[in-house]
Amino acid sequence: MNPLIISLIGMAIVISGILAFRMHAFLALIFAAFSVSILTSPEKVLQYSLNSYIVGVESVYEDNIILDKKPIEGRVDILRVNEKGLWRSVAQANLKLAPTEGVAKGVPVQIELLNSSISILPRDGIVHSTQLEAALKESKKNWGVRIAEGLGSTMTKIALLIAMASIIGKCLMDSGGAERIVSSIAKAVGEKRMPFAFIGSGFTLGIPVFFDTVFYLLIPLGKAMRVKTGKNYLLYVLTIIAGGTMAHSLVPPTPGPLFVAAEMGIDIGLMMIGGIIVGLFTVSSGYIWAVYANSRWEIPLRASEELTDRELELIANRDESELPGLGPSLLPILLPVLLMGGATAISLMASSSSNPSEALQSINSIMRVLGDKNIAMTIAAICGMGLLLKSNTSKKPIKDLIQSALSSGGIIILITAAGGTFGHVLRQTGIAFTIQDMMPAAQSSLIPLSFFICMVIRTAQGSATVAMITAIGIISPIIAAQEFTYHPLYIALAIGCGSKPISWMNDSGFWVISRMSGLTEKEMLKTNTIMGIIMGTTGLIICMLGARFLPLV
Repeated sequence: MNPLIISLIGMAIVISGILAFRMHAFLALIFAAFSVSILTSPEKVLQYSLNSYIVGVESVYEDNIILDKKPIEGRVDILRVNEKGLWRSVAQANLKLAPTEGVAKGVPVQIELLNSSISILPRDGIVHSTQLEAALKESKKNWGVRIAEGLGSTMTKIALLIAMASIIGKCLMDSGGAERIVSSIAKAVGEKRMPFAFIGSGFTLGIPVFFDTVFYLLIPLGKAMRVKTGKNYLLYVLTIIAGGTMAHSLVPPTPGPLFVAAEMGIDIGLMMIGGIIVGLFTVSSGYIWAVYANSRWEIPLRASEELTDRELELIANRDESELPGLGPSLLPILLPVLLMGGATAISLMASSSSNPSEALQSINSIMRVLGDKNIAMTIAAICGMGLLLKSNTSKKPIKDLIQSALSSGGIIILITAAGGTFGHVLRQTGIAFTIQDMMPAAQSSLIPLSFFICMVIRTAQGSATVAMITAIGIISPIIAAQEFTYHPLYIALAIGCGSKPISWMNDSGFWVISRMSGLTEKEMLKTNTIMGIIMGTTGLIICMLGARFLPLV
């Protein structure tokens, strides 16, 4: 069955299950994932797995073969696309890396064919024998195993983060720390300017930190501000999202823009400057939408296991003298940002130096551990618990408060992991390669084409980072055949903007926002999803205008 049809069936199950049949989001996503997995043939899973391993042959010379990336040395299989468009092994060989002197681009290797008289051709693929075996093993797994592995791989990425973030949020709310931060910011910038503070904080934190983590850190402040003002909750939530999500897709060192810039040979500093400039326009359009949406729809701060009506009332009537100090309140939020951002900065310093000092190498080694997102968030959670222990505002035992935080966090983890599972089995259909085959070999304008490719992939499989990485793989051959009248930076930024539309139920971030903010699925679609479309489209327009009037060449 065509991957597009399979994807549409899966999407229909999710949307109808949640909106029409009022099914729990976890069940709707899991049922959709099973349906997609059942409809995906083992051959499609094999081809998807092979494509994730294959190293492509770029050119062939007498002595060396140039590959597009570094392979694993040893016994390899030479793969070639047959008349049906499927990778098939045509020979085995021994491979070793060759000297790189005089090679401007690519990885030179030497290959000794075994028991075969074929000639290696450009566009052939090379895969290590262990990787071929792994791909074959993956294709033979049944539906249940593939679903479980997709669930597990997503949990590996987000489970500890969400659990620690739930603890941090609970500790900030119950200790009064979140209210202290909001009160201090409101006094500094004024309550009317709080949305600007949220959007600026989200964008700044989104540069060194993943969006999900940024949202975990800032949403307790948004809730506390809603309690303090009694209004504008949707505005606070959307401004946090607008800032964090655009930085995530436009400004290195987050993985998506970093990978795109590296693949296109764009200077990272230039990519950062360009991403910040385009980001200013996109978040401005997001702010305008957030103000409009907030004026049209009143979203209440809903009670949850994390925050009951009684607790909301206590927070609203809390004496300010009971609140902890600003410094201890900020620590659980700023500490992970400093650790993760510091680790990135020191790593860049060490890698850019031809002869880094022993002290720099030692600091880099320490920061690689402390700056790991899971470790940084765990340290922050410990600080949050310390803040709660010192606070005299909470009357419950800390054990009960942490249990409550983990109970609500567990639901978020399950739903987010189910969304990741759905995206995982969608990718196994080969949807990205189907989209690639549908694209024309050349276009008069590569900027809207790059945006459109990334947008379609994002909509189909959910992950913005995966969409960007896949899109640049599709667009690279087209870029290589073109002569530009503008800097390729605009194409890279258009790909980042294309990763914003369309966020819906197959995006794990959709569920993180929904469950932690209390917005329903319908409210998410008509507020957050529309904002993503507006910001992405604004970014595309800015990139096209920049290429036209400020080509940078």
